[in-house]
Amino acid sequence: MAYDDPKISAQPVIRQLDDAAINRIAAGEVVERPASAVKELVENAIDAGATRIEVAIADGGKTLIRVIDDGCGIPAGDLPLALSRHATSKIDGSDLLAINSFGFRGEALPSLGAVGRLTITSRARGQDAAMIRVEGGHAQPVRPAALQSGTTVELTDLFYATPARLKFLKSDRAETQAIADVVKRLAMAEPFVTVILRDVSGGGDGRVTFRADARTGDMFKALHGRLETVLGKDFAANALKIDAEREGFHLTGYAALPTFSRGSAVMQYLFVNGRPVRDKLLIGALRGAYMDFLSRDRHPAACLFIDCDPQLVDVNVHPAKSEVRFRNAGSVRGLIVSGLRHALAEAGHRASTTVADATLGALRPEAPQAPVYQMDRPSLGARTASFQMQAPTFQEAPHSYTARVEPEPEVPLHDFPLGAARAQLHENYIVAQTADGMILVDAHAAHERLVYEDLKAQMADNGVAAQALLIPEIVELSDSDCALILEHAAEFAKFGLGIEPFGGGAIAVRETPAILGEVNAALMIQDILDELHDLGSSETVQARIEAILSRVACHGSVRTGRRMQADEMNALLRQMEATPHSGQCNHGRPTYVELKMTDIERLFGRS
Repeated sequence: MAYDDPKISAQPVIRQLDDAAINRIAAGEVVERPASAVKELVENAIDAGATRIEVAIADGGKTLIRVIDDGCGIPAGDLPLALSRHATSKIDGSDLLAINSFGFRGEALPSLGAVGRLTITSRARGQDAAMIRVEGGHAQPVRPAALQSGTTVELTDLFYATPARLKFLKSDRAETQAIADVVKRLAMAEPFVTVILRDVSGGGDGRVTFRADARTGDMFKALHGRLETVLGKDFAANALKIDAEREGFHLTGYAALPTFSRGSAVMQYLFVNGRPVRDKLLIGALRGAYMDFLSRDRHPAACLFIDCDPQLVDVNVHPAKSEVRFRNAGSVRGLIVSGLRHALAEAGHRASTTVADATLGALRPEAPQAPVYQMDRPSLGARTASFQMQAPTFQEAPHSYTARVEPEPEVPLHDFPLGAARAQLHENYIVAQTADGMILVDAHAAHERLVYEDLKAQMADNGVAAQALLIPEIVELSDSDCALILEHAAEFAKFGLGIEPFGGGAIAVRETPAILGEVNAALMIQDILDELHDLGSSETVQARIEAILSRVACHGSVRTGRRMQADEMNALLRQMEATPHSGQCNHGRPTYVELKMTDIERLFGRS
């Protein structure tokens, strides 16, 4: 064949790119947007041992990013080397799995200097301060500077050397929000470090948009205080402490009650050895832990930290270091699921405080037209006696004046967490009196959860009954899919799904869970495979079985419209107190609302 086209016939020539082009290519991987630059610079400050980090930005970080820290600083003689690619003080290169710092690639500073105007001013302990400036990859000589301690990195005109990248940036507001999210994630990872974010777009000192002062105390106390600052008081008030270990992995942090769920996954923060990550395995495990408590359109809120030997996790799999690979992914997933479920079980019947806040917000008392005379609040003893005298009864009073002496209970009913039943409204809602307030219970939702938990306990004790197929269903798969699903065959057998190899890339489905009735085995197998590919595990079979149990519980629970006697209502309240997860129904909605006396008095203007 003749090649007449000179473009085809010409022999390609291999060229060595210059350093400026190499750095700009690397910057495309490391510096995606201003938030990426902030992340790299703040992580460098943390690695330098800083106890105070201040970030200043202008115009969403496009025109200015300044990071000031009080860390160890950089000696003047090392400043030019710091701007060289793959130059770092954090690893020696002998073992890429022994990484105990945020940074280790040595690409951030040269990449930033290749696409913007970068100035580094630093003073190492016991030495004079110095500065170096680089524009578009071209460094200037080191010069003396004035600086008390630490390092100041100033990046201006980001992407001026690669103007095409500017067209892909979002609005200043969106970029500022992305920077704030990065700063908050790193602030959560380091509760003992003061972190300040300042917007100086208008010039001058600007305004502080985020501030988290260094916390004291033990790790859990410091983290709880930091999360209260970053995620708000509502999260801190409704978060459960997580502390679990398995096979060399340690899980800590806080996870919110199911009734404190969100409409999207915006309040999920995951860290591996202190590094913020967005990992599908971890996100899937978090969702799996709440699978039994939330509907598919609700998402849990959590801040979880996984710590392990660096040899057990590979962080060198993504240029931005946002993804990791675990040596034993199954152990990590199992740790998250079991750790969270154990904490949720220990929470018992507890529901989030925001339920009461929403109730108070819905109850809008009419403003009085004239001043209201308010009596002094009676003592607790006087209020208790008055409540007992005025409490409605559930049976006709005897027509005789003969006093009946009832044996006193060991603990007065109103001293129990969910109190004593006093009335039933609209044949469903139970009104109960507690020692310091009142409880409003959705009897149908509460009983539905109780029945559901009982059915799950029976299933755990007796196993899932399997239904043998008269003719096994053969499902054709690829060799890789066949090997993947057979690897989990023992796990599926616990839920009544029996599969075995049939030769080649096929499997034979011999048993299905009896409770599911007639099943399209091929479709179920495909759903399971999709989850295994996406998350590394599958809850398809378990989820379908639990959905059936949930529907059975719904039909077998107390129906709305049924009148309940006092002893029935009190028995329901006592059973709720003794049953984990009874604070929310099978769909994650609250089963009761608690109002304190102070809340009730505020409604009536008495506080």
